[in-house]
Amino acid sequence: MNKVTKETILAEIFEKPELVKILEKYNLPCLWCPMAKQEIQNLKLGKVCEVYQIDVEKLLKDLNKK
Repeated sequence: MNKVTKETILAEIFEKPELVKILEKYNLPCLWCPMAKQEIQNLKLGKVCEVYQIDVEKLLKDLNKK
């Protein structure tokens, strides 16, 4: 995977366990949500952060450190 952006689909991030750990640190609710598991191929990181009021810029910085 290249650089993670607001447009990155969550399914791509979930392929990397080290990135999922970072999402857990930010309490991203979609990680274990049954509805999200069905829609994960369409959920963009930026939209999820917007809905749950997560600081997307800070999250992107952490995700792209790896």
